[in-house]
Amino acid sequence: MGSYLNPDNIKFQRSLNSEIYVDKSDLIAILNKKIHSDECYICISRPRRFGKSLTANMLSAYYAKGIDSSDLFKNLKISSDSSYQQHLNKHNVIFINMQNFLSNSNFDVKKMLIDLDKAVINEIQCLYPDIDLEQYTKLNLALTYVYDQVKEDFIFIIDEWDCILREKKEDTTSFETYLDYLRTLFKDQPYVALAYMTGILPIKKYGTHSALNMFKEYSMIYPLDYASYIGFTENEIQPLCDKYSVDFEQLQQWYDGYIYDNSEHIYNPNSVVNALQSKCFLSYWTKTEIYEALQFYIDINMDGLKEAIIKLIAGNEVLVDTTAFHNDMSTFKDKDDILTLLVHLGYLAVSRQIQEEEGEFTYVKIPNKEIRYEFFKCLRKSNSYVAEANAITESKKLLSDILNGDQDSVARTLDVYHQNNSSILKYNDENSLACIISISMIHARNYYNEIRELPAGKGFADIAYLPKVGTDKPALIVELKYDKSAESAIKQIKDKKYAEFFKDYCGDVLLVGINYDKTSKKHQCIIEKISM
Repeated sequence: MGSYLNPDNIKFQRSLNSEIYVDKSDLIAILNKKIHSDECYICISRPRRFGKSLTANMLSAYYAKGIDSSDLFKNLKISSDSSYQQHLNKHNVIFINMQNFLSNSNFDVKKMLIDLDKAVINEIQCLYPDIDLEQYTKLNLALTYVYDQVKEDFIFIIDEWDCILREKKEDTTSFETYLDYLRTLFKDQPYVALAYMTGILPIKKYGTHSALNMFKEYSMIYPLDYASYIGFTENEIQPLCDKYSVDFEQLQQWYDGYIYDNSEHIYNPNSVVNALQSKCFLSYWTKTEIYEALQFYIDINMDGLKEAIIKLIAGNEVLVDTTAFHNDMSTFKDKDDILTLLVHLGYLAVSRQIQEEEGEFTYVKIPNKEIRYEFFKCLRKSNSYVAEANAITESKKLLSDILNGDQDSVARTLDVYHQNNSSILKYNDENSLACIISISMIHARNYYNEIRELPAGKGFADIAYLPKVGTDKPALIVELKYDKSAESAIKQIKDKKYAEFFKDYCGDVLLVGINYDKTSKKHQCIIEKISM
């Protein structure tokens, strides 16, 4: 056993010894099918604290020769797969954490690669003492020579593969040097049985150096068959909530939201574990080093970005072109590049994707309450979102005014918010007004579930606020009008029988009609109460 060649399994054993361990070992069955095939190059990217290193340690413990991991895996999902015994501790594994090598080289990429080659070659020499590797200083050449002599190949596990792109954001020379190194190490090499890379970012696009095209990529935008391995699934969460006596619905609101087509709901693993152990629903993202990234990126002065951020905070989804993103943290041509990066960092999630003749359309959203909290915190610290931060601060009073039936005060609050944001939010339809209402009613989400376009009666109510379990507050139906009247909004609620949605609800329902007059730039509000 070595530090990099066939390391021991102690790190994975510690994961198994942890109070909470969720078995994702069936991923191994998928990877076993890729060994010794043209599909043996896999790159899976996901955010910080989503279990990347744990997965890498698991793979190393399973594949590496020179150790016996049968006791670790005998009760896990992979043990029932037909390929289990075939590959258990049967391969030479080279396991490299790129972040460690970069840090130890004082962030000098050329030195890092020299140190890496030297360290791994030394361990290969110990494994094959009869093969003279003294003349080789390049890892790819040493591995080629070993393969020629003994016809043994290797499984590569690369953790934090993208650290150079994250730590040296503007250093394009280092990017090129590093990508050249990886391409030479992996491309068309017979000694590669399987190459598994993981990091936050997908593989860097950099001119001709985007040609690490041997790798099949799976990301937060395109997880494909690996979606359920990105985080915890709902089926994995529910028994843990029962075991730890934690309210599942609250945990869902806080940490769910990474959902993909035809897959289960995906939860942030680190946050779920912290919430289960502490029984506190909090945002745990501030303990990761990428928290500062959110503040930095949403403050970038780029056309359309602020409007998109406001829409996202208001609960809307936003259309993003993710195809042109260069897969780094510094090359931004437009707002779509920044929003795409925030998806990879875990601050936004893909809500839906549409394939049409004109192209592919990806819609993104803020996934859950935890991330929305982080956006709020950034807004409060930002000089670019003063009006939005003030609106959020004042949202407690706005909800109180609605519940108290203070129609004039509600209208005045919306007037002020409109005036402060007239250059950002285009008041040209009811959708813009709905965005205003959603942001202004942020405080209501502590007590209500907000539903846009609620199917009710003979149509769709613009916004409904459903009281959460245990909340002693009336339900709300909000109908919005643009350049008409608040009376017509109330009339529509009644004529289309939107309140029928609450027929099984025992309590009061407030009907809230709001109109915006484009000439006077004033809002009108009417509030009526009915009992169900």
